[in-house]
Amino acid sequence: MSGPILLILRLLMVLALYAFVGWALLTVWRDIRRQGDLIVMRQVPLIELRRKDQEHSQSYRGILPEIVIGREPACDFYLDDQTISARHARLSHHHGQWWIEDLGSTNGTFLNQATITTPMVIVSGDELCFGQVIVLVSM
Repeated sequence: MSGPILLILRLLMVLALYAFVGWALLTVWRDIRRQGDLIVMRQVPLIELRRKDQEHSQSYRGILPEIVIGREPACDFYLDDQTISARHARLSHHHGQWWIEDLGSTNGTFLNQATITTPMVIVSGDELCFGQVIVLVSM
């Protein structure tokens, strides 16, 4: 009678040990993956935004993964022009590329004179138009 009970207890101990090792490996794997994601997030390439008109020498250089453009002073790239909405557009870096997205602005956002209705990829040399302000992109 004690033989089968000991066998069952041993099997339960082995199962508990395997469950513990599996849990520990899962925890380590999640931590490594999280650290990898943090490293990838830090590798946002430099982007430079520069107003095209001569009367304003305003520019922005940064490595933030998300840049909000608008007339609101809290925006990352502040453009003081009445044709620009408070939060006009957003630049975001994901999938290894910079993307532009209109945030429901009144006067629209244009990429190389084409209206933006969905997020679009931008590259160095592109011309962005927010209201009546033209901004050149350099990377």
